[in-house]
Amino acid sequence: MDETMKALYDSFYTPLPMHDIQREVEDAHRQLIQKLDKPERKLILRIIDAKDHAAEERSIDSFICGFELAWKLSYELSSYDKSHPAGKGESFLK
Repeated sequence: MDETMKALYDSFYTPLPMHDIQREVEDAHRQLIQKLDKPERKLILRIIDAKDHAAEERSIDSFICGFELAWKLSYELSSYDKSHPAGKGESFLK
């Protein structure tokens, strides 16, 4: 199921253009390279990679939660149409 949801996420998600932020990250990275020794640079890069990975996982989780909510709402509306006297034969979502 997780692979299916990940495939759905990959097919629907379009990354936002973040040119300014990307440029800022690259500038900060260049400054760090000039000021820090190699072990410290590696540590900073590991932190950045971990934060990027966490942000990606959070984005996927948010998509899955939204998809599950939509699925449950769809089921509830389907049940409502069948069981509610005013909803028989008519849908209020046209």
